Amino acid sequence: MEDPQRARSHTVTTTASSFAENFSTSSSSFAYDREFLRTLPGLLIVAEIVLGLLVWTLIAGTEYFRVPAFGWVMFVAVFYWVLTVFFLIVYITMTYTRIPQVPWTTVGLCFNGSAFVLYLSAAVVDASSVSSERDSHNFNSWAASSFFAFLVTICYAGNTYFSFIAWRSRTIQ
Repeated sequence: MEDPQRARSHTVTTTASSFAENFSTSSSSFAYDREFLRTLPGLLIVAEIVLGLLVWTLIAGTEYFRVPAFGWVMFVAVFYWVLTVFFLIVYITMTYTRIPQVPWTTVGLCFNGSAFVLYLSAAVVDASSVSSERDSHNFNSWAASSFFAFLVTICYAGNTYFSFIAWRSRTIQ
């Protein structure tokens, strides 16, 4: 009766220790994709990060809380900026190869598609809220943020296209 208990506990210990060994060896050697930033989707992600940063810093540096519409623009800009930085890290470190359970092409398509739609709405709201009559000392920052919001929208549209191509080629196979 004691022997089956020992065998079971030894099996659990062996499984746990082999899991720990596999996890530690796989997480200690990070892969780095140097070529990703040279591809068009990689360049678009970098542009989204830089231009998105400009959108929300240009608005955050003003008294944007006086115009409620800029709250929506700030939400979209900061939310997608953080997620885009996250996806850049995932792509550069090739984390997507270590988590094959996640349908990365579908996730990328949904992310870029939603970013395109919401950034388009935020850019339109941003542009329609800019008025020289409201607050003249914030006008230049708000106008510049509107311009950059439309540029980020174009970048997300481009990445949505590339994500769609990748998704479609994956679903056809």
